[in-house]
Amino acid sequence: MTFQRIVITLLVLIVAGLGAIGYVEWKMAVQVRTLKAFVEGYVFNEAVMACEQAKSSTPFKWNGGKSTSVIGLNSVKLDKYTVSASYTLVADSVYCDYDPIKRKAEIGSSFLERE
Repeated sequence: MTFQRIVITLLVLIVAGLGAIGYVEWKMAVQVRTLKAFVEGYVFNEAVMACEQAKSSTPFKWNGGKSTSVIGLNSVKLDKYTVSASYTLVADSVYCDYDPIKRKAEIGSSFLERE
């Protein structure tokens, strides 16, 4: 009888622990989505201005573009200590990567090949 109570108690604790882990993970995911949306909204205007002013043989026209879309904020961990961020916009099939840290835009570049 004691063994059965111990097993049931352990089972209840495991289920409660898994529920608590799921709740904490859900709350963290909501906070990360909120933070990402805030950062993307903060960077958007700077990215559009920098992309339109970037020198390139292919002009980037966000305001006059027929087909525009935001790919969003991306990040790549280059090594153990370096994370590279990019905010990518597309206007009329012209890609523009904006680096919010360096405040520099590159048109037609590949984010993964950038320095």
